[in-house]
Amino acid sequence: MRASRRDFLRYALAAISGGAAACVDHERYGDEDVARLAAQRERERVQSGQGPFGAHRYRGYRGLAELPWFEIDGRGTLRCTVEDLPPVFDAHAHLGISLLFAPDIDLQARTDRVRHLLDCDAEDPGCELDLDVYMNANFTDADLRALRLGAIAQVSWGSGAAATHTVPNLLAEMDATRIQRALILPIAFGLPFGDDLTERFMQAIEAAGVGDRMIPGASVHLGDEEAVEKLERYARAGARAVKLHPAAQRFFPDSSDAMRIYEACGRLGLPVLFHAGRAGIEPEYTHQFTVMRNYEAMLQRFPDVQFILGHAGARDIADAIPLARKYPNAWMEIHGQGVTRLHELIETLGPDRLLFGTDWPFYHLAATLAKVLIVTDGKPDVRRKILAGNADRLFGFEPRVA
Repeated sequence: MRASRRDFLRYALAAISGGAAACVDHERYGDEDVARLAAQRERERVQSGQGPFGAHRYRGYRGLAELPWFEIDGRGTLRCTVEDLPPVFDAHAHLGISLLFAPDIDLQARTDRVRHLLDCDAEDPGCELDLDVYMNANFTDADLRALRLGAIAQVSWGSGAAATHTVPNLLAEMDATRIQRALILPIAFGLPFGDDLTERFMQAIEAAGVGDRMIPGASVHLGDEEAVEKLERYARAGARAVKLHPAAQRFFPDSSDAMRIYEACGRLGLPVLFHAGRAGIEPEYTHQFTVMRNYEAMLQRFPDVQFILGHAGARDIADAIPLARKYPNAWMEIHGQGVTRLHELIETLGPDRLLFGTDWPFYHLAATLAKVLIVTDGKPDVRRKILAGNADRLFGFEPRVA
């Protein structure tokens, strides 16, 4: 039994945290790719604060109260104070993850504080938060090591942080930041058991009676022989989108196995939201799966399927923008991008295919909201499209008024 447990843990670490050895296909990913990522990091560091909005640096998520759109209330909660804010739709959120041997999370529990996976408010004052860099650049090597340890905890003894990523806690943060809806996205890791996040998230939303606020998404693993049948079942149960994560699920987006999933999504009318591009903090060998050239084949082959490039291509945004310009079925979910890059997206693509997303519970909801408010100040139509209108249109909801 002990040997079996070790085998399962080894399998899980390979799927979740990249703990096992893996191979890189050097015909698909080479030294030039590695060099471009390093150059992007350095360029971003040097250029921070020199864009059209100047420097935007704060101490922690609570420090965003220095902006005119937020305040700290009497209980120490960061709140958005924009009265005429559109009914915001967060197109990229998650609930707490526990897999394999980790104890189930009580997704109906309320706790005193959300422990974000990258928690800029863990201490007072909080971490240095720069809104003009890619979001994860704000965290130290120690923070990122803790994140990787947390991933291990999510498949073994259980994560204390993940236990705070519950329906009531997300709703409370949504209320404080005036976010009306959130698309809740699971990930299927292909583990031997305990890998049923789609079902658990759907059940949690239904049990809480919050289907008007939290919109269920679904995920399948490409190695699952029943993947298409599961997609059909999830669609009947009310899923509005499918989340695929090439880095975490270890697949090339242009593979033949992936194509059968896209075909099914097209038939079922389900948009596909990808983790797209290299975030830079995932296991290095997974970078081969997420470089932007891997996403063109699907955009071309399935013009009627709506593909959402999560994080707007992350640190590979320079390669993601040309794809979105070329293919009208490519949408850009903006989480992670700094204010200068967000401004660039609006100027080069226009606002009509940009989606607001937060990647909660990795970060506080207000972090991305603050960036949108900065960039769209004095542009109410652009703000409304990014925060609400585009997602309503894509996911089939009636437009709402503030």
